[in-house]
Amino acid sequence: MLTVYSLSEGAIAAQCVLAETTLPERPLWVDLKEPTAAEEALVEAALAVDVPTPEEMREIETSSRLYREGAALVMTASILFNVETPVPETRAITFILVNGSLITVRYAEPQPFRIFPVWLQTRPELSASAEMTLVGLLDAIIDRLADALEMVDGTAGQLSKAVFAPLGKEIPRARDYRRQLEEIGLNSIRCSKVDESLVGLSRLLTFLDANLRQTGNKEVRLRIKDLQRDALSLSAYVERLSEKLQLLLDATLGMINIRQNAIMQVFSVVAVVFMPPTLIASIYGMNFEVMPELSWPWGYPAALGCIVVSAILPYLLFKRRGWL
Repeated sequence: MLTVYSLSEGAIAAQCVLAETTLPERPLWVDLKEPTAAEEALVEAALAVDVPTPEEMREIETSSRLYREGAALVMTASILFNVETPVPETRAITFILVNGSLITVRYAEPQPFRIFPVWLQTRPELSASAEMTLVGLLDAIIDRLADALEMVDGTAGQLSKAVFAPLGKEIPRARDYRRQLEEIGLNSIRCSKVDESLVGLSRLLTFLDANLRQTGNKEVRLRIKDLQRDALSLSAYVERLSEKLQLLLDATLGMINIRQNAIMQVFSVVAVVFMPPTLIASIYGMNFEVMPELSWPWGYPAALGCIVVSAILPYLLFKRRGWL
């Protein structure tokens, strides 16, 4: 899908362009979403730029993601999407500045790409230049990362209440930590994906600032500096959240160990309580001819009494010591 945003009579006009037609003159933003070969060829011919393939976009070397090719600045970063689903992901998205136009190449639809066209139409300063449009789009992406971290922080607060809720003396059957473990794991993945995006965006912003140092206007560079500070502060926030989630993971595993130990303690006490009665019953269950107690008229009641007393005494001892 090829969508072109251009200035028309002082306003931003969006146009879906077919591969068989031509691009409008002086487009501000050309958005290539899952482009076909024909759409790539149209953009390459109109703007004299080489559009990277999906395989080239997935390259992880910095030199393959951030480079100048003739008059074009080609920048690729991993952008977070599907953060609210159980399977958060990052996908490589390429940003190209060439001949006063911004080109984006993507094979996913992160939320910032759905909301930024509205920003572009309601905030005239974002359409002042392709560089300002790119900075505005990066701002929307970083805002989305901040929203994701706020969501993780809120979930971590709820998990803290659930994990550290008072257990009491009983061992409640309903206390199951599987959901907490799943939530901790999911939010840890979210943090790692946000961190991956921030690392890529920080490198992209540094590369962009260095290349606009001579030609870029002051306002654009000031916005880039603001975004760099935002990315740095979010990176520190990710680190704190990761430590918080690790603490929750350790605490949850500790609670599980405490519960297992309490259950094993019950089994141990039961085993010890029944050990003396079992010993007495085993003695009188032996088949020897000479066992004087067998001929006693009160031998059977005495044996039962010994079994009951030998079971009650360990129970009372454990109860007194607080082991039950």
